[in-house]
Amino acid sequence: MDLILRPWRREDVEDVLRYANNDKIARNLRDIFPHPYILTDAEGFIESCIAADEEEQLFRAIEVDGRAVGSISLCLGSDVYRMTAELGYWLAEDYWGRGIMTRAVRRICWEGYDRWEDLVRIYAQPFAHNTASRRVLEKAGFQLEGVMRESVCKRGRVYDSCMYALLMEDMDWYERERDGGETH
Repeated sequence: MDLILRPWRREDVEDVLRYANNDKIARNLRDIFPHPYILTDAEGFIESCIAADEEEQLFRAIEVDGRAVGSISLCLGSDVYRMTAELGYWLAEDYWGRGIMTRAVRRICWEGYDRWEDLVRIYAQPFAHNTASRRVLEKAGFQLEGVMRESVCKRGRVYDSCMYALLMEDMDWYERERDGGETH
């Protein structure tokens, strides 16, 4: 299954609307990701991705079989966090369990480290109960740095979240995969 990470296009609106309108996705993301997900949400999301300054943010469509089936991003920090970037992502439920997101995470991390020469750390903060997302990060080489107890509130409930990070030095698989070698 071919996977392409590419910039968002306005014609992706129908795919975003189709795949993002899923409560199983929304319940594991920040409140900015709505449910139900309507046409104006899809249009606004894509416009914000297109308008983003790539010196500070990378927003990519995850394309599989010619369709935009998910989203992945890196956003640089500022001030004392200027050498870090936050990773965020979602994937259409029809594509879960196929290794797509792990591959997409690795690719955007390559792009981030290649693009931003001062970048030393990429981090993600999934909800602790989101075992699938945590597994994606672990398979992509991220290290669990800790569990932040009662750190997020989603739909009126308080949950733990996890801090995962990938440092450049953790990317021992990077050169092998970039050169076409096998990794696990």
